[in-house]
Amino acid sequence: MKRAKIYMYSYYAGLLIEDENGFTFQYDTEYLNNPSAEAISLTMPLKKEAYKDKVLFPFFDGLIPEGWLLDIAERSWKISQRDRMSLLLACCKDCIGAVSIIPFNTETDEK
Repeated sequence: MKRAKIYMYSYYAGLLIEDENGFTFQYDTEYLNNPSAEAISLTMPLKKEAYKDKVLFPFFDGLIPEGWLLDIAERSWKISQRDRMSLLLACCKDCIGAVSIIPFNTETDEK
């Protein structure tokens, strides 16, 4: 299982999980209760229920680099182009825009 903490600006927005069933994204309850909370994407509006899909959600997939930059990432980290979650975790900690993807470490992270 692979997990990532999703931040909107500097606020923890939710958790993205890849497991044997596919992908799940769920907004954090505290984030949803914040009156200034914004959706991470127009395709993923704020809601309590989890988003589920067999493939990585298009918004997150769109954060992964393409072309020569993807080739460099593949060679440097030895990650297959098909392993979208691993590419997301490796390449998108500090991507352009408001959203950041931080790998979830079960030993040190409580959320």
